[in-house]
Amino acid sequence: MFCFQCEQTAKGTGCDRFGVCGKDPETAAMQDLLVYVSKGIAMWAVRAGRLGTRDHEADVFIIEALFTTVTNVNFDAETLVSMISRGVGIRDRVRGAYREACREKALEPEDPGGPAVWEMPGDEEQLKSQAARISILERMDDRGRTLTGLEELVTYGLKGSAAYAEHARILGVEDDDIYMFFHEALDFLTGPRTAEELFAMALQVGEKNIRVMEMLDSANTGTYGHPEPTVVRVTPVKGKAVAVSGHDLKDLEELLKQTEGKGINVYTHGEMLPTLAYPGLKKYSHLVGNYGGAWQDQQKEFDEFPGAILMTTNCIQKPRDSYMDRIFTTGLVQYPGVAHIEDRDFKPVIDAALAAEGFSEDAPEKNITIGFGRNAVMSVADTVIDAVNSGSIRHFFLVGGCDGAKPGRNYFTELAQKVPEDCVILTLACGKFRFNKLEFGDIGGIPRLLDIGQCNDAYSAISIASALAGAFHCGVNDLPLSMVLSWYEQKAVTILLSLFYLGIRDIRLGPTLPAFLTPDALQVLVEKFDIKPITTPDEDLKAILA
Repeated sequence: MFCFQCEQTAKGTGCDRFGVCGKDPETAAMQDLLVYVSKGIAMWAVRAGRLGTRDHEADVFIIEALFTTVTNVNFDAETLVSMISRGVGIRDRVRGAYREACREKALEPEDPGGPAVWEMPGDEEQLKSQAARISILERMDDRGRTLTGLEELVTYGLKGSAAYAEHARILGVEDDDIYMFFHEALDFLTGPRTAEELFAMALQVGEKNIRVMEMLDSANTGTYGHPEPTVVRVTPVKGKAVAVSGHDLKDLEELLKQTEGKGINVYTHGEMLPTLAYPGLKKYSHLVGNYGGAWQDQQKEFDEFPGAILMTTNCIQKPRDSYMDRIFTTGLVQYPGVAHIEDRDFKPVIDAALAAEGFSEDAPEKNITIGFGRNAVMSVADTVIDAVNSGSIRHFFLVGGCDGAKPGRNYFTELAQKVPEDCVILTLACGKFRFNKLEFGDIGGIPRLLDIGQCNDAYSAISIASALAGAFHCGVNDLPLSMVLSWYEQKAVTILLSLFYLGIRDIRLGPTLPAFLTPDALQVLVEKFDIKPITTPDEDLKAILA
């Protein structure tokens, strides 16, 4: 196997024996094949689309397949084989529809090769052999490390954007133009491309992802209302319990409906924390607060949690035996040996919660405040602008992103602690767990720490920055705003591409730069966008505030 799509990849170069995330070689191989089959579907879907023929199942499959291969989503090779088989069937149907459209229009059909015509072997060993032939290492040998890395930059951007598109789709928001772009981008990746062409496509992924994030924002706020500043309890209360981790708001809503009146308290975990600020979710009285911190601490935290656990998206780690019988997956998430919930029928989760001991007493109460999405922040924009003009607020720091287990991430805690008291920290995604329970105080009634939400809520951060730039009649790069971002997986990659598309410069990124980009490719990003690796909190603050 070879995989370098996440930040914690082995030796900073690539996992070649076993994934640091826990992914085994067979799973890695099947994920590679699933992406390959998705490219095959895309090749025919693009050609059929030009003739006015669309296949919605193919559109959705592409999104689900790409999301399935994001880090920490699906570790079940058997499920992946089933998806590959289903994908081949969809591909062949789209091919047939394309050829029929050509026949009706008296056109000579194109006959692309590669993934468009790949035949799936029935033998497991042959499948692994096929996967090896289309692996990243094979492409490196063929095209070189720089071009392969740029291909993966585009691929990982598409994977991250697919995750957001899937969340929006679940809540009923879709866009045919976005689906077609996924097909076009995957089709683009099947041919030889120059570095310039690949950089251009990466920026196009960033551009389209802004639309995808807008769709997700519309889906979330249209369904559950705009997040509002909310005081959230972060210590347990007495009673039976379920912890819900991940990102999916629909899964949480359905669980809340099914647990209502059953004497079970529901806690968010990890990136689910921001859901406690949505009016349509926090109305449930048994949604009592947040338990624990970021995803990488789950093995210890779930070991100590006396209830059932539901994993909804890309956050699962290998479960310990101590809680294997009370952890469940749903949606695209799967792990061998973990019970999987279909069609959001959460009775097994409820039964496990009732069978577990629950919390025996209330813990000392501790609270934090969340819910500073774009609607909440812009409702007090005049106060913020006045504070900047008066000098009360000197600078804004956006400190957030994906957290991870690799050493070096204490940088973000130290940075937040050392940010001067006349500065405001905006934060989002699970990177905030490094410091979101610390006391930061306020500036004239404006909290110094503003939690914007999930990584999915990057649209809010962009909207806030754009609105402030408009108010001050300047560009975003001219604002007293600095971005210091942590990255871990592919959703962080697609957000970074969106920021690049918007022309935002001088972003500091850590704890390491992506292994899939060679020094030559990184130099282009430095020249175009002045991206910087983090150094030390003191050095970076000195440079930013100079």
